Amino acid sequence: MGLQQVCEQCFTGFCDYETPKVIVVKNRNLGLFYRCVQLLIISYFIWYVFITQKAYQDTDTGPESSVITEVRGSSKSESPNLGQKIWDVVEYVKPPEGEGIVSIITRTETTPHQSLGTCPESDRIPNSSCSCDADCPEGGKNMLGYGTKTGRCVPYYEGNKKTCEVFAWCPVETKAAISESLLEYLPEFTVYIKNTIHFPKFGFFRGNIDESRGAYQKICEFDDVVHLYCPNFKIGDIVRRAGQNLTELAHKGGILGIIINWNCNLDRPPSHCKPQYSFRRLDPRSNQVNSGYSFRFAKYYRLKNTEYRTFIKVYGIRIDVIVHGQAGKFSIIPTIVSIATALTSVGVGSFLCDWILLTFMNKNAVYSDRKFDEVEELKERNMSSTVDESSTFSSGYTLQELKTFPSLDTSDS
Repeated sequence: MGLQQVCEQCFTGFCDYETPKVIVVKNRNLGLFYRCVQLLIISYFIWYVFITQKAYQDTDTGPESSVITEVRGSSKSESPNLGQKIWDVVEYVKPPEGEGIVSIITRTETTPHQSLGTCPESDRIPNSSCSCDADCPEGGKNMLGYGTKTGRCVPYYEGNKKTCEVFAWCPVETKAAISESLLEYLPEFTVYIKNTIHFPKFGFFRGNIDESRGAYQKICEFDDVVHLYCPNFKIGDIVRRAGQNLTELAHKGGILGIIINWNCNLDRPPSHCKPQYSFRRLDPRSNQVNSGYSFRFAKYYRLKNTEYRTFIKVYGIRIDVIVHGQAGKFSIIPTIVSIATALTSVGVGSFLCDWILLTFMNKNAVYSDRKFDEVEELKERNMSSTVDESSTFSSGYTLQELKTFPSLDTSDS
C-alpha cells in the first residue's frame, strides 16, 4: 500500500461522521441494571455533590484571620528553700501578650545564685562521668553540656561519683534544683480568645464574640451549647475537652490546640455562620522523648560587683489557636458546570450496558450488527443506456422513481 493510499484512507476516516442509533432491547435484567445505575448516579449528584458539597456555590477557602489571646488568674507555690510565692500573669505567661500562641508555666526547676566559675558538669550530660583527669581533655566541649572542660576530674555535688570540671555558670543545673508547681489553681486560669475572620471574595466579616453584650464577656464561661459566643476558656475545661490528664500534663508540659473552624453558607443569614471549636493535644504523647513542653530562661542581678543569675527551667502548657474556614455563596457558573457534569455522568450507564450487551450476552453478534451500520455516499455513474435515468418527466418523476410503480408502463417514454 502506497503512501498516497494511506493518506487517502486517513483523510477518509477523519471525515467520517458518527451518529447514535437507538435500539430497544427487550431484556428485563439488563433494563433493571441500567435503571439502577442511573438511579445511583443521580442520587450521588443530588445528595453528595449538590446538597453535601454545595457544588452550586462559589467558595472562598482563603480567609483572613486575626487572633488575640490573654490569660487571667493567679496562683501560689511553696518550696522549702524559697517559701511561698505568688504567681500572676507576668510571672507564668510567656510571652505576656500573645497572639495565636500562648505558653502557661505549670512547674519550674530553679537553680539560684549562679555565677561564672568552675564546677562539676551535670551528671545528666552524656559522657560527663570520669575517673581521672585524662578523661577530661582541657578545652573539650560537649554541645549538650553547660561549659568548657578545664582538664580536671572532680567529685560531683553529691555521692561518690566524679564528673569533668567545666568553666560555666555555676552551680550547673542538677536534679537537686528547687521545684515549684502551680497546679493548685491551674484549672481556674482563664484564656481569653478573640478571633475575627474575613472572607475577602464576599466582603464578609465575622467574630467569635457577641459584641452586643459587653458585661457578659467578662463573667461568662465558654460552653459550645449555651455560651458559644463566650471568649473565656478555663484551662481545666480545655484539658478535659482535649481528653488529657491535667496533673500529668502540668508535670511534664504539653501542647494543646484549640481549632476554630468557620464553615459559612452565605446563602443563609449571617447569624448562621457560627464558630465550631475542637480541642486536641498536638505534641506526640506516644513518644516519651519528644512529648512534653519545656524551655529555659534566666533572671540576672548584681551583688557586690559580681553578676549573678537565677536559672529557671520551666514546664508548661502551650496553647496554639488554629483557625480554618471557608465560605460559599450561590453562583450561576459552578451551577451550570455541575449540572452539565451530572448529565454527562448519566451516560455512564448507557456505556456500561452497551459493553455488557456486546460482550457477554448470548446474541452479542446480532446486537452488534443491528447497532453499527455503515452508510456510503451514492455516486452518480454514467449508464450506457439511451435513456438518462436522471432525466425528469413532465409529470415530475424520474425514471428511477417510475420503476418503483409496477403498474406504470414506461416503454413509450
